[in-house]
Amino acid sequence: MQLTDATFADQTRTGTVLVEFWAQWCGPCHMLSPVLDEIDRERSDLTVLKINADENTATARDYQVMSLPTMLLFRDGVPIRQIVGARPKSRLLAELDDALSA
Repeated sequence: MQLTDATFADQTRTGTVLVEFWAQWCGPCHMLSPVLDEIDRERSDLTVLKINADENTATARDYQVMSLPTMLLFRDGVPIRQIVGARPKSRLLAELDDALSA
């Protein structure tokens, strides 16, 4: 699901949500996309959403996104982890599990 500046707060307010900030020109973002799609299908405890940082600059600015891809992990509306850069699936899952177990 693609978020916008207008829908961001509502969609990250409840539950555990991983949001990827991406852009069309970002090669690593395109490499990460299938990994995030797999995680979204496999993990019932986590919702994966995406927001185009070029088209939604207010949200990117509010969360101080300076590099793409950047992922923010939210728990009930509160950001609990920021992950910058593409990663292999195993490493990304390890970072998510570490954040969620804290």
